Amino acid sequence: MNKTKYIIATGLIAAICGSAYGEDDLKSEMFNPVNTGVTTLSIAPDARGSSMGNLGAATDPDMNSQFWNPSKYAFGWSRGGLSLSYTPWLRKIVNDIFLADLSGYYKIGSGDNQAISASFRYFSLGEVTTGYTEGSENINAQVIHPYEFAIDLGYSRKLSSKFSMGVVLRYILSDLSFQDTQTGETNQAANAFSVDLSGYYQTFPMIGRNECQFTFGFNISNIGTKVSYDGGANNYFLPTNLRLGANFMFPLADYHSLSIGLDLNKLLVPTMPRVQSYETTEEWQEAWDKWNTMSPFTGIFKSFADAPGGAKEELQEIGVSVGAEYVYNQQFFVRAGYNYEHPNKGGRSYFAFGAGFSLNVVKLDASYMLATAQASPLDQTLRFTLTFDMDGLRDLLGRRRK
Repeated sequence: MNKTKYIIATGLIAAICGSAYGEDDLKSEMFNPVNTGVTTLSIAPDARGSSMGNLGAATDPDMNSQFWNPSKYAFGWSRGGLSLSYTPWLRKIVNDIFLADLSGYYKIGSGDNQAISASFRYFSLGEVTTGYTEGSENINAQVIHPYEFAIDLGYSRKLSSKFSMGVVLRYILSDLSFQDTQTGETNQAANAFSVDLSGYYQTFPMIGRNECQFTFGFNISNIGTKVSYDGGANNYFLPTNLRLGANFMFPLADYHSLSIGLDLNKLLVPTMPRVQSYETTEEWQEAWDKWNTMSPFTGIFKSFADAPGGAKEELQEIGVSVGAEYVYNQQFFVRAGYNYEHPNKGGRSYFAFGAGFSLNVVKLDASYMLATAQASPLDQTLRFTLTFDMDGLRDLLGRRRK
């Protein structure tokens, strides 16, 4: 890889991933994160889920369920709604990288059993200067504005009074293109298509005299084609992810409730071969060629048993999110959570906090991330989400007409 490509590749990866590791970790034989393309698809877009430590597979349905578990929309309490989220990404380092997300759903049919949903997410990596240096000069400098976006459409339906399933179709564009000023070679934008499959189950057990709520959910996201920036010579897996979650809500008193949740995540992506894991370059090249040409569906099944460290390392690939949400009268919300990622798999572990306030029509949520590693670029990340409820808006307009 020439100097220009090395600079732009490492810069973009650092900006997107924000991994909390240092030089010692990179040199460690044990450090072996799962590598994917279009990494931004894994970033939580909204303030509610992120404030509970990236939790959302089994929480109550909201306007942002498209990312966490779209099958929840079928149980949505409102006829529909719209949500706009904004995240200034890596704001401790730069001020022009951000993630914006627009999500929403609408109930269709007369039985309140099905919903259509959609979302659009846009990740801008700001302004990047490329080129190569000779002494103190930047030769053939270029200013580029790389970005990635995804647009999707979903459908969810109740299969019983307690269980629903959903499917989402997604188009993805990753434009990190630039021209190598030394060779004239142009890096291409990458396109991909993917599918999400999800399910959601809820029941209301009685504990003492209180009616509680127990929910379970799963979402297999980004099952799709590979992405390539060089016409197919090198191909990268999408961040196909399995998310399993459970949530328990119980009333504390009139108008007061508390819910506690747990999510488990695992990337369904095979481990990229490392040179140090093979005795000869030829053996590594053979393993790389197999990884490079492997189909996404084969990669999903292979991802459960391909880690060099065996079952122990496979378990390290499972991320854990735990969180809680206190609700007063469906108007005031306080949240907290913790997300854990094993140090050998990236080390992006952090505490999260958030709050929200809801009126009849509008709800505003905010979250704050506090990384456990002092050097983490994810530390002090903020998210903001503004939600509009269709039922509340309709009631408001109805009162004004009267």
